[in-house]
Amino acid sequence: MATRAPKAPRTLCPILGRGWGRGLVLLAASLTAGCIPQGKATPEPRTFAHPTIVSLNPCTDAILAEVADTAQILAISHYSKDPRSASMDGRLASALPATRGTVEEVLALKPDLVLGSTFIDPATASAYKRLGLRLETLGMASTVEASRDQIRKIAALSGHPDRGEALIARMDSALAAAAPPAGSRPIHTVVWQSGGMVPGDGTLIADLLRRTGFANFAAARGLGQADLLPLERMLADPPDLILVAGQTAETGRGDDRVLSHPALDALKTTRRASLNPRLLYCGGPTLVAAAQRLAQVRNSFHTRPGGPSRLVERLSR
Repeated sequence: MATRAPKAPRTLCPILGRGWGRGLVLLAASLTAGCIPQGKATPEPRTFAHPTIVSLNPCTDAILAEVADTAQILAISHYSKDPRSASMDGRLASALPATRGTVEEVLALKPDLVLGSTFIDPATASAYKRLGLRLETLGMASTVEASRDQIRKIAALSGHPDRGEALIARMDSALAAAAPPAGSRPIHTVVWQSGGMVPGDGTLIADLLRRTGFANFAAARGLGQADLLPLERMLADPPDLILVAGQTAETGRGDDRVLSHPALDALKTTRRASLNPRLLYCGGPTLVAAAQRLAQVRNSFHTRPGGPSRLVERLSR
């Protein structure tokens, strides 16, 4: 009797999100998978001294690139290929393969370890387990201390804890260099994103502002993460400084009318400076660049004469 050829695994491809959008939505969406194979397909065992890894998140991409051997990194997230969303060095990102986060793509690479996030879709996490893939999830670091913990975990998982400590030392050195002079008055600052969105307390950028000599103006007025600060409220109760962290800051072409609204020129004692949106959400090496930029803005604020600042400077990392 003729035997039937085995059936190929079925695939379910539900829509699992709206894409990245901005900020936290971006991070959550980057970690969901589009397609989930049905059935067993256990990866073949490997004999590498250190585990091979696929990262599904731009924040873990950046840390992994610092602590793992390049040969260990089978793929990073496709977001790290886009300069607008990448948190890692562009030259290294261009040299590494990337996936869009589907289970099929990851399974084909046969990694020893998949780095995802607590935002990952439960069905996707279940599929990884069923298919014999080890998944480690990490939350989004909302403080400097949480970023240190995350670095240590990723470094330990990659088999290079010493490199994790070296990255933490770099991060702590950058924070120490960016600390404000003793006794200086905090600069009341709004981090204003596209559409008037602001970060509240309990966010990494809020912790960084505090450590580098700024006071979170929006949080002090009861606004939380991703709340909106209307232009009218800004005009009625102006901060010392507006850190523009949106499309206008990124491109310099006035793409966001709110961020470049001429009414802001009426704020005679409020200054404006730019902050690359890529510096808002990730720890590790991104935190080093963010601390350096915030210190640069603070020093510029204190050394320039009074009056409104027209310096929405070119972005620096």
